[in-house]
Amino acid sequence: MAAIDTDGNHLRYGEIIELSERIEHLIPPRSLTFILTKNNVGGIAWVMATILSGSVPLILSAHTEPKLLQNLLETYRPQYVCCPADMTFEGSAISESMGYKLISLPNDKAVMNNELSHLLPTSGSTGSPKLVRHKYDNIEAAGLNISTFFELTDADRPLMVLPLHYTMGLSMIFSHFQVGATVLITDRNMTDPIFWKFMKEEKATSFTGVPYSYEILDKMRFMRMKLPDLTLLTQGGGKMPKELNLKFAEYCRDNGKKWIATYGQSEGTARMAWLPPEYAISKMGSIGIAVPNGQLSLRNPDGTFITTPSGSGEMCYAGRNVTMGYARCREDLMLGDERNGFLPTGDLAYRDEDGFYYIQGRMGRFLKIFGNRIGLDECEQIVKGVVTCECACTGNDERLIVYLTDIYETDAAKNSLVEAVHLPANVIEIRIIDSLPKNEAGKILYSNLNNE
Repeated sequence: MAAIDTDGNHLRYGEIIELSERIEHLIPPRSLTFILTKNNVGGIAWVMATILSGSVPLILSAHTEPKLLQNLLETYRPQYVCCPADMTFEGSAISESMGYKLISLPNDKAVMNNELSHLLPTSGSTGSPKLVRHKYDNIEAAGLNISTFFELTDADRPLMVLPLHYTMGLSMIFSHFQVGATVLITDRNMTDPIFWKFMKEEKATSFTGVPYSYEILDKMRFMRMKLPDLTLLTQGGGKMPKELNLKFAEYCRDNGKKWIATYGQSEGTARMAWLPPEYAISKMGSIGIAVPNGQLSLRNPDGTFITTPSGSGEMCYAGRNVTMGYARCREDLMLGDERNGFLPTGDLAYRDEDGFYYIQGRMGRFLKIFGNRIGLDECEQIVKGVVTCECACTGNDERLIVYLTDIYETDAAKNSLVEAVHLPANVIEIRIIDSLPKNEAGKILYSNLNNE
């Protein structure tokens, strides 16, 4: 069995092959197809079958805002759109299967590079015309790398809550299908009783989440639950608060489970580093070491690499899972591999004497106030240590702006930054907001926050 969803639908591996063969007969090879997915077996089937058929899907959420979707449709002009059968979409439906319908659009065929396998939106901008171009070799490499360090087998039954169009969610499919495992996919909220019923009855063996996922689990008193089949908890999608990280690492240690933190980007086909579970506490906060068949390095602003055992600089990654580059318009789909297996991540990191890497923040997530370099990610961690509400930090070279969701936490947040970062209180502005803008994977959309 390839996948099971919370609606009781089952997907066999053979059905994916059958669907791919049907797609080959329905549409011309190398057709650009937008797939608007939900987290269900039909979404998995159409994504994987379209790739196998030789056509090229742009994988998007079925809940993409109409204006953003229209922007993508006008920019790339796909020949086909695949969407849930109950979704209204203008065009001629030519096929329907597994809860999805395939719609033909009156656009000419796009010219695409022969290596191009699929497209994903850049993180946090599902309606942006900027897409990540993946190739077939990336899929194979990601599946092999991830299944190797997680030690996956065909007996695994991972619970997939991350969106299918999100790079970490899609990588779960690649890696578990690599070994013939059964993916348990759901679009249910983690506060929904059906979610937990599904998880227990289907005997989920692993759970993958972003920091926001684990914040929810912690509030739901996850550690008091009896989940004997669950043996692996994995985390990616950004840095976790230190206390929460330690809480889950100790829980796994004390209950015979593995806690594995990972690091990755869509540009690297999801995961590029992992922290082996035996170091979950002693190296807590580290993204660890490169995934199998990959290599991490640090380089100076002048482009030279840091060769000393320890050091700090821009973290770079090399490996077969590095994607081809970006597309910003339809004509870019014919471009070749612009990265050649090497990716400057844009993250500032340091390497300790044992060769473990630690992310210090995005290179663009810094302010310079009164000549002092202020790390916005560091500021967020400081504030999160003293408040119980959500927070996000942004700003400009005149002031640090802190967004909070609780007005009563204002003094605690400001005082913590004055003490830790040594900034005058008058350059720290607190703004109260009902909720932080986030994508479906729980990542904060900083571009939606005003930094002026």
